[in-house]
Amino acid sequence: MKGKLFIFSAPSGSGKTTIVKHLLSKEYNLAFSVSATSRPPRGNEKNGIDYYFLSTEEFRYRIENNEFLEWEEVYQGTYYGTLKSEVERLRNEGKHVIFDVDVVGGCNIKKHYGSDSLAVFVKPPSVEELRKRLEARSTDNRKVIETRIAKAEYELTFEPQFDVVLINENLEEAFRKAEKIVQQFLETGN
Repeated sequence: MKGKLFIFSAPSGSGKTTIVKHLLSKEYNLAFSVSATSRPPRGNEKNGIDYYFLSTEEFRYRIENNEFLEWEEVYQGTYYGTLKSEVERLRNEGKHVIFDVDVVGGCNIKKHYGSDSLAVFVKPPSVEELRKRLEARSTDNRKVIETRIAKAEYELTFEPQFDVVLINENLEEAFRKAEKIVQQFLETGN
């Protein structure tokens, strides 16, 4: 039997990556769908673990060959996408696939997999809290943060297209809620 899919999407800085990593540490038979990107690695990111780091040319070649389940040019010249082969490999192994993707990608994956998937929108308590989180990361300069905030305000309008909304105000509480969401979908399928 093929595994189910859990799509976690959110504006950057909402905590979706932290929540996904937490869920992967639990006994749900979850496998992480590693996305591809044309941006360079940040900090200690590793190819094949955090992302598949592709050149812009290689990414565009794979788009032309229809190798992506979804892809987007998130920022000018910077692509992100989900390789079909990665998702099907994991599902065929009987694993449940968990995604950490932007909101447009999340909507596209949900359209493709329908009821086999659960789309979870992770939402910060406010845009101001999101700004504080992005600044606390110390990975981006002021201009990049302002670009991310403007994009986040747009991405928040996608909330109604998701099956479940998870507000991440307190991380421990968000972990508990995420676990309950995953367990319920595995048990009942909805």
